[in-house]
Amino acid sequence: MSGIIQLLPDHVANQIAAGEVVQRPASVVKELLENAVDARSTEIKLVVKEAGKTLIQVIDNGIGMGVTDARLCFERHATSKIRHAEDLFALHTKGFRGEALASIAAIAHVELKTRQEQEELGTHIVIEGSKFVSQDVAVVPKGTSFSVKNLFFNIPARRNFLKSDNVEFRHIVDEFERVALAHPNISFILYHNGSEMFNLPAANYRQRIVGIFGSRTNEKLVPIEETTEIVKLHGFVLKPEFAKKSKGEQFFFVNNRFIKSGYLHHAVMAAYEGLLKDGCQPGYFIYLDLPPNNIDINIHPTKTEIKFDDEHALYAILRSAVKHSLGQFNVAPVLDFDRDATLDTPYDYQSKGVSMPTVEVDRTFNPFADDNDAPQSKRSSSSGGGNSFSRRQEKNASWESLYTGLMPAKEDIEGMNFEMEEVTGSLFNENEVEHPEHKTYQIHKKYIVSPIKSGMIIINQERAHQRILYEQFLRNITVQQEASQQLLFPLVLEYNKTEIDLITEMQPALENTGFVFDAVKDDEIVISGLPINVSEGEVTVLLEELIRDLQQEVPDSSFSQNDSIAKSMAKSLSVKTGTLLTEREQEGIVNSLFACKEPDVSPFNKPTFITMSVEDLDKRFSI
Repeated sequence: MSGIIQLLPDHVANQIAAGEVVQRPASVVKELLENAVDARSTEIKLVVKEAGKTLIQVIDNGIGMGVTDARLCFERHATSKIRHAEDLFALHTKGFRGEALASIAAIAHVELKTRQEQEELGTHIVIEGSKFVSQDVAVVPKGTSFSVKNLFFNIPARRNFLKSDNVEFRHIVDEFERVALAHPNISFILYHNGSEMFNLPAANYRQRIVGIFGSRTNEKLVPIEETTEIVKLHGFVLKPEFAKKSKGEQFFFVNNRFIKSGYLHHAVMAAYEGLLKDGCQPGYFIYLDLPPNNIDINIHPTKTEIKFDDEHALYAILRSAVKHSLGQFNVAPVLDFDRDATLDTPYDYQSKGVSMPTVEVDRTFNPFADDNDAPQSKRSSSSGGGNSFSRRQEKNASWESLYTGLMPAKEDIEGMNFEMEEVTGSLFNENEVEHPEHKTYQIHKKYIVSPIKSGMIIINQERAHQRILYEQFLRNITVQQEASQQLLFPLVLEYNKTEIDLITEMQPALENTGFVFDAVKDDEIVISGLPINVSEGEVTVLLEELIRDLQQEVPDSSFSQNDSIAKSMAKSLSVKTGTLLTEREQEGIVNSLFACKEPDVSPFNKPTFITMSVEDLDKRFSI
């Protein structure tokens, strides 16, 4: 009987490895940029076409490769970074597994041009699907140029799973920003479809952050720095007032390598305790330098997770460093026992003595006595010295006449309607509410109970209002007719370049819901009109949640995107659990819910109400 276990061919093994290394075009960008950094480059250019599906090209001015190395770099497990197993715990470079180039060459058309500085001629290699097509001597500039074309050309199933160009390009920008933030001493340029998206000259850490996220970021940064035997820590955190509900501007770098760590993130959140609003998270750019033998970076295929030798000490150091910086720069409240100079006695008054005030009292004064009954001494003193009290009494004797005619008649008072303090607003217009025969009741500020013929119906107020708003927003986006309320003073909101691009993409759909954009610039937007049911205070939270929802899973088609926008806005603007509703608002939710096309479920496919019949109640009491 023949064996059933066989060795895989090299090209099949490379394609399987490519599935782990290359998940999307952004994975190729990450690997090529890291190789360019390891080549000791000072200038790196990234050229992308159609979000990397057509072309990904990385050009650097590094040390380059010779003829043998240029051919050998595409073999599996071929690397210049390590020689022995012990080298895995003394890594100072990024790419070290030796699978990246072999995996990329297995699923794309790759073209390599490289030359070392001491050589006059370079090497030009063309590979298509792990097959060497040509290798020639060529005149090329110093450094290396990798061109990856037609990604996943031989794996159409994987190519079909790619998202839209906008989605894939955002992932490329994320990888580009992570490498650029880790190496501010290197110049980075990004081109997409012939347009320059980023041009970041060599600078310091603060300048690099400002260059990526906009000039207004500079005033938000609070520097942190701490040096111990365990870790050398430096970077910046954002002031608490600029915290967002999304997790956009949060970066950890360990030995200039971007990582994700929920444990370290919790340490930063603990330092901000008491300074943030509910649901908000701070931004930070924190760089940690640790001895290579104290970390293990070979526990994840994408190398974004790291295992630390002493996590508890690192947690305490990071938390105290952030908390100290927030207090040092007067961001957090602190106790200061130093003497306040403003409380000192002025110099001119130091030599003067203290004089006690004197008080003169008329012991014969009787407020209930008439002027004729007053003692002779009081009358004489009044006529001679002038009693100020009696003059005030005469002057104010007819004070009631000042208000004659201002008080309304009794019948006018009885006809006036006073607004109760408990009613702060209404979700629905009076014309929209039909008064049913049966009343509604609110339970625990969460459910609305209404009797029906067969029993009663229990409605989840938040989910029901989400369904109402969702269908309303979706209808407005589709019909493209919605009224707006104009603002007296336009709102100016700041965002980074990636968020601005996303808002620009959503702008037509937002305008159909009632938003009016006066300007959309590189780092800010100007809004002069809002939907009728959106207040100025809700705009920032609404747009942040909308950006966060779309960044997590951006739809491909325009209809799906409009659907996601309507869902996100409905979720943000719906009445939340714990909101006390008036009887009119409860009736409005009930009537509007059952006027919807699909009242049974919320936009997120969760039930909005349940019914309980009289028979069900009778069964409960029959036990």
